This record gives sequence, structure tokens and C-alpha cells, in this order.
Amino acid sequence: MDCPIAVRTHRAPRPLFLVSSSSVLSDTILKMERIEKTVFISYRRTNIPWALAIFQNLTQHGYDVFFDYNGIARGDFERAILGNITARAHFLVLLTPSALERCGEPALESRRNIVPLMLEGFDFGSPTIASQLTGTLSPLKAYNALNIPSDYFEEGMVRLRSKYLSVPLDSVLHPASLSARQAATEQKAAAASAPAVVEVELTAQQWFEREYAAKDLDEKLRFYTNAIRLKPDYAEAFNNRGFVRYGKGDLEGALQDFEEAIRLKPDYASAFVSRGFARRVKGELRSALQDFSEAIRLKPDYARAFYNRSLARSDKGDQEGAARDFAEAVRLGYKPKSQRWPCRSNESGPHPRYT
Repeated sequence: MDCPIAVRTHRAPRPLFLVSSSSVLSDTILKMERIEKTVFISYRRTNIPWALAIFQNLTQHGYDVFFDYNGIARGDFERAILGNITARAHFLVLLTPSALERCGEPALESRRNIVPLMLEGFDFGSPTIASQLTGTLSPLKAYNALNIPSDYFEEGMVRLRSKYLSVPLDSVLHPASLSARQAATEQKAAAASAPAVVEVELTAQQWFEREYAAKDLDEKLRFYTNAIRLKPDYAEAFNNRGFVRYGKGDLEGALQDFEEAIRLKPDYASAFVSRGFARRVKGELRSALQDFSEAIRLKPDYARAFYNRSLARSDKGDQEGAARDFAEAVRLGYKPKSQRWPCRSNESGPHPRYT
């Protein structure tokens, strides 16, 4: 999932009196004290090393874990995601400093054991984080959260399994539909075939996340460069470093980073938008249009790609095509600063952290 989901929890009402039958009472107690080993992981896709490491650890200890490893199409969201949430006892929300950025707030009614996992120095008290914990996200800080530092990952997972997941479940689990079970099987098979996550990957994630709170461009550049040094195939870090280089006036360096991100991850739609943005700045409109169109092919509901293509088409004089793309971007959820279509806008394009 692209970002953690806020969950409203409703506990089942407790009985006001006890039934006299000892056998019925015994069955009820056993049912309420049953320890379930089914888990749903909610995470932002840029934090996939953490999600995969947690999946691998819990799976090795007998847990049935679901997380969207490959990426489930939007049309299948309710079938696969919501069906697997209601079929699992524990809901883990992976929180990093950037996890809530531009995060939607879908409210799900659930009676699950919700455990926020604080990673990469996530702090509920941080002013930036606190400003994002509004609406349906605000209850997250009320749950009993667990901190899992990368250098004490195994110790943190032991604590998660022994204390946070070993709790009696007093709510009813809903059996998953056939299609939801099929989606779970496919995602688990894909995740199970992935190589084991090593500590250096989590350390690279730490450097990647540190940029979120940084203000100085040189500091941002250093953080992303350290992440790349530890994980040379870190496409997201190349993409984001490209925007830092652009901010420092190094357009050619930015293009090199965007191209490396695409080489490492040919289906990385955001990197195509990034390169298209840089090419448009250089005046290479034909190449920019090709990049934006490729991003749309890879991700047909990519609002920002439509928006950027509308600007490039406007630059080429194709006002009719530009207007169509802009209308599609708005339909898909893009929120322009003005309701008027921005002909030859000076807006800077994709957000530096739009990964």
C-alpha cells in the first residue's frame, strides 16, 4: 500500500451478565482468549525493505502475513486489501518520517489488534508528524506503539511477537472471499521469493528517511548519496537525489540520476515523470512528452503525469490536447492551485519526494 491506513476500532460489546451453563462459559472464555497468528502489514511503498523484513521474520515464526508486495491494481483494492484486513487479527502500521506525507485518509471500521511500528526515528511528538495526524489519522497516536530500530531489528521483532501479537482476540474474524484468498496467495508467493533483507538495506532506508526533516540542500544530497552508497540499486534514492541536484542548479546531474532510476527500475512511473520534467526544462519537449506518456502507460491513473503532459503539450502549442490532459489530471485527483487550466504554468512539476 502506498501509505498506512487509518483504522477506526470498534470493540464488540461485552456481556452484562454470565450464562449459568459452565460448558457455554468455558467455550466463550476459550474463544475470547484465542491467540491468532494472522497479520496484515500496511506500509508506504518506499518503505518496502522494512515491510519485507517484517514479513520474512513473522513468516519464519509461523504467522500468516499479508502485505501488498507487487502492487494491487486500484480496481482490485476492495477485493484484495479490505478482504484481507477483515480476515486477519493483527494490523501493523509501518510509520517512518515520510510515511504520512500526502497520505490519504480512508477510514476502515475494524475490530483488530492495531500496532503502529515506529521506524527510522519516527516520533509522534515531531511538529511535522503532529501536523499530519488529523482526521481519521489522529487515533494512531493513541495506540500502544512499538519502536523497532534497524540495529536492534531482531530484538524488536521478538518483543513484537511475544508482547504485541500475543494478545487474546475478542472480536469476530470475517472469512476472506475466494478472490481475497487468491490475492493473498499471490502476494505471499511473490514476497516469499524475494531475497532476505539484510541490515545494510534498513540502514540505507534510515539515510533515505533522514532527508525528510532536512532543510539544507547539501545535507539532503549527503543523505541520499549515503543511501545510494549502501544500496547501489536504490532507484527511489536516485530519483529523489535528482530533484535535490535540480534544486542546486545541476540540471545535468539531475538528469543522470533520473535516468539511473529508470535503468534500475524500468517500470518506475515516477522516474519517467521526473525525467520528463527535467527534459521539459531543457526545452526537449518531444522527449518530455514521451516520458510523460510512458509514465501514463505504466500507471494509467497517474494524475501528476497527466498534469505534466498537459504543460508540455501547451508548450508545443497543442492547447486542445493540453486541456484534455489537465481535465483528466483533475478527474484523477490532482488539485491545481487555480481552477483555471494553467497555460504555460511556471509550477515546478513533480514534488521532490514524489516516489
